[in-house]
Amino acid sequence: MALTYPFTVRENHGLGSWPLRRFRVVEESMLPTLRPGDGLLAVRAGTPRTGQLRVFPDPTLPTRWLIKRVGTVRGRGRAATFEACSDNPHAPGVVDSRRFGWVPAAGSYRVVWTVRGTHS
Repeated sequence: MALTYPFTVRENHGLGSWPLRRFRVVEESMLPTLRPGDGLLAVRAGTPRTGQLRVFPDPTLPTRWLIKRVGTVRGRGRAATFEACSDNPHAPGVVDSRRFGWVPAAGSYRVVWTVRGTHS
């Protein structure tokens, strides 16, 4: 599932909505690309592209976030939708577009930076 959760950004930046968010990977659905403990920096931007990593609210449980690889994309900009694919679809508890369908681009974040966590 590669569940992620946002860290709060409480900078005095003067913007109404901060387009940058930090997340941390907590499950194994994106192995070997991402591992539990890895940190992500993501920006709310643009049309999803095949192969990108995107973070978005889980359509089955909106209080959690998912990180998935973009498969096929339909449309452009905020009206676009995309197929959300797990790199490790056989990991325990995986949910992706096979379960919940296509994901709207609006409200999703594109991963721009990954920081490896400490792994045992």
